Amino acid sequence: MIQLLFLVLFAEGAMAFLLLVKIGPLRDLVMKTLDQLKMGKGPATVKTIAGTLFVILFSSLMSIIKIQNKGAKLGTMSPMDQVLWRTHLLEASLMGFTLFLGFIIDRVHHYLQKLIKLRTNVGSSKEELDGLQKEKVELKEREENASKEIKQLKEQISALSDSLKKIKVESEEKDKRVETAEVHVTSLQKQAADLLLEYDRLLEDNQTLQAQAQRHKN
Repeated sequence: MIQLLFLVLFAEGAMAFLLLVKIGPLRDLVMKTLDQLKMGKGPATVKTIAGTLFVILFSSLMSIIKIQNKGAKLGTMSPMDQVLWRTHLLEASLMGFTLFLGFIIDRVHHYLQKLIKLRTNVGSSKEELDGLQKEKVELKEREENASKEIKQLKEQISALSDSLKKIKVESEEKDKRVETAEVHVTSLQKQAADLLLEYDRLLEDNQTLQAQAQRHKN
């Protein structure tokens, strides 16, 4: 029993050491082994073993107390009682350390799992952060390009507005010229009509004069 407890205690110590100190892939191997132990019927089996050890520990403690009480009544313990007392004390100590190391291993394994999950989440968050930073840079570049395009469009709109104003002014000037030309044409048409009337009158006068001159000759 004592040799078995020493073996279990040594195995638990080695396991706890490998969990606390990372040596190559050994920690991962121990973590996988503990993960498998906690799957299926593993937890129930471990609890059964721990309960059995606790009962044996309690029995050993009771035996130690009985031997001490017996020795107190007799005033001294017999060599046989001393051997039994030391044996029970050693077994109780080994079982106590075994249970304690088992609890430590369970807690370390639990917190290492949490730490691994946190590191995974941190890695994912870091990747997301890098992605967001890249998107931010891209958006900033797009914003700068859009700002440049907007500035160019504003300049083009301003230039087109100036051109439109010039065209409008030129159009107004042309309209004024057209109106002036129309007035001038109307005036010329009126003058031409007056000249035609005057020409017709002069033609009639000429015909009248020719008729009179012909009569005088006759």
